[in-house]
Amino acid sequence: MTDIVLDLATQWVAVPNDRLTIDAYLARPAAEGVFPAVLVIQEIFGVNAHIREVTERIARLGYVAIAPAIYQRQAPGFEAAYTEADIVQGRAYKQHTRVEEVLSDLTAAIAHLRSLPQVKPGGMGCIGFCFGGHVAYLAATLPDVRATASFYGAGIPTWCPGDGAPTLSYTPRITGTLHAFFGDDDASIPLEHVRAIAAALEQHQIDHHIHCYPGAQHGFFCDRRASYHPQAAAAAWEIVQTLFQQTL
Repeated sequence: MTDIVLDLATQWVAVPNDRLTIDAYLARPAAEGVFPAVLVIQEIFGVNAHIREVTERIARLGYVAIAPAIYQRQAPGFEAAYTEADIVQGRAYKQHTRVEEVLSDLTAAIAHLRSLPQVKPGGMGCIGFCFGGHVAYLAATLPDVRATASFYGAGIPTWCPGDGAPTLSYTPRITGTLHAFFGDDDASIPLEHVRAIAAALEQHQIDHHIHCYPGAQHGFFCDRRASYHPQAAAAAWEIVQTLFQQTL
């Protein structure tokens, strides 16, 4: 499946949420019309160049895509690369997130999308990577989210932002379709965690698919990381396109 090439309109927008204003990167087809919407959830590195490129790539397929800054409360404007120091800083911000705040911010981003005349009524998609893959699993519980692509979200069976019950306990609340993508050589996600996720989704009869890629490591979709695996990334992208086309 070849990416559709559309002219885009892109901008940073301010998303209101109570007394907080969330920075978000918005990309949409420049042509007139209405389009389905997709939430894009960052890695621990902020809404950096890679996440903006993913947002634009989705928009070129014919979607209105938005990437909210999920570290807004702690570090407005945070954007990092992939050095060891960046990883340490990004993980530190991750540890201070809280599930109720993250879901509130994503709900605000959805409300912003709903306010745009270019957004088609109906269910939305969600895609997230790294910590964003973990958050995407949580976002799948939101009633507006009908299709979720969760890429290598670590800690889903053992942790949740804010240190409450593990994110896996939210599985019964998922109402749409969820695809989860993992690398077989991901040092951050043990095989037993992948099995636990699959078992929970099966137990609660969630429409789901688990995709595992031999030789792929954590971050395999990101072409700016040393762990980039082009074959796995391309295969996963085909699945994401089909998921959104068939669901939204």
